[in-house]
Amino acid sequence: MQFTAQQISLMLNGTVEGDANVSVNHLAKIEEAEPGSLSFLANPKYEQFLYTTKASLVIVNNDLVLSDTVSATLIRVENAYTAFTVLLEQYNTIKMNKTGIEQPSFIHPSAKIGKNAYIGAFAYIGPNVTIGDNCKIFPNTYIADDVIVGDNVTLYAGVKIYFDCQIGNKVIIHSGAIIGGDGFGFAPQPDGTYTKVAQIGNVILEDNVEVGANTTIDRATLGSTIIRKGVKLDNLIQIAHNVEIGENTVVAAQTGISGSSKIAENCIIGGQVGIVGHITLAKGTQIQAKSGISRSIDIEGKKWAGAPATAYTDHMRSQVVLTRLPDLEKKIVELEKLISALKSEVK
Repeated sequence: MQFTAQQISLMLNGTVEGDANVSVNHLAKIEEAEPGSLSFLANPKYEQFLYTTKASLVIVNNDLVLSDTVSATLIRVENAYTAFTVLLEQYNTIKMNKTGIEQPSFIHPSAKIGKNAYIGAFAYIGPNVTIGDNCKIFPNTYIADDVIVGDNVTLYAGVKIYFDCQIGNKVIIHSGAIIGGDGFGFAPQPDGTYTKVAQIGNVILEDNVEVGANTTIDRATLGSTIIRKGVKLDNLIQIAHNVEIGENTVVAAQTGISGSSKIAENCIIGGQVGIVGHITLAKGTQIQAKSGISRSIDIEGKKWAGAPATAYTDHMRSQVVLTRLPDLEKKIVELEKLISALKSEVK
């Protein structure tokens, strides 16, 4: 689709500087843009590209003072970065504007599908499933018995949602994610074998949750594994049974959270963090990547790092000492020689 500079400026409440009729049909980085593309400049360190870019249209801040001639048409706005994110959202909405039910797909007669739904080919929607309005179910998605899906939910290709799970409104689940697989529950037997413990709970994703590709969230043994409102989960995360993650917490890729741990709201957890089971993390906890959390954290708003994790500032001091260990070893060897020489002189 094509839009003119004038149309885009109206959308962004901006001012056109140049040809208001120039049209664009795609978005691009300012340093890689070609004719017909729209870009933006928000970071001053990229200003050099404004004077060489081939983009037809560039969004800039109102207070930008030009130091050279610009061939592109400009749209001046209060905040170029924010304006560009608005356009990205509009672009994504257009690309995602799918409706209707593709065939072949299976929808059980007892399932209830809301208004304006898109259901892609080879999707499976089981008995007693409820899907809200404006949902997009992409191809090869599996939704098992008695699942409830809210309004404005997007399930990308290959998502699997096991029975009895509940998905809130405005949830996004990316390809390959599995919601409601069995928790890791096995009872050891006297003969050294293990007997599987049935996992009969479910998973609840509240409103505005986003789940990354190939992330797995296990169903509870009893009760629910709960992901609260506004939580953002990256790709390749494992969340075990009966975990609770508080509102607006973000978790980066390859993190593992063991069973029955409780994470409070507004936490920030870096990539490849390991969290043991049956502990709690206080509100606002921040954990550096590759850290290992082996005990509960009760102090709110504190940073942690290392494995096992310690207070962030203590960890950084330890890292400084580690870099000095070779020099310290040399000094110790020299001191040992000096002490030995002094002892010899005394004798």
